[in-house]
Parts: sequence; structure tokens; C-alpha cells
Amino acid sequence: MNKFIQSSRRRSPSIRSDETINYKNTSLLRRFVSEQGKILSRRMNRLTSKQQRMVATAIKRARILALLPFLNNEI
Repeated sequence: MNKFIQSSRRRSPSIRSDETINYKNTSLLRRFVSEQGKILSRRMNRLTSKQQRMVATAIKRARILALLPFLNNEI
């Protein structure tokens, strides 16, 4: 029996070197937001702490400018 069962959590890929963290890059920022609209944790995103801070501030700026929704009520 396998002791190490993989969890069913969605693992999004980390940021590639050619991608810049910017509030205008909504396609990148959508990868770091859950289905409910919450910012995913650093462990789920596989980011460094500096990258996670930059992603969080970019998501918050994009929400204020209405580029990203605060909540996802499409369910």
C-alpha cells in the first residue's frame, strides 16, 4: 500500500523568468486566485516570500481597478 498519496490540491506552476508580476497582467494573476476569489497561499503557489508579496499587492491593485473581481459568484 502506498503511504504517500498525492493530494487532490491544484498546484499551479511558479512564475517563469520571462513573466513579470504586474497588476496589468491579469492572465498571470488569475493563476494565483482560488475559485472563490481568495489569494492562494505561498505553499500552493510555490513562490518565494518576495514573489508572494508582489503577487498579493498586484492582485489587490487589480481588484481596486476592477481588472479582477473581489468575489467569484459564478457558482
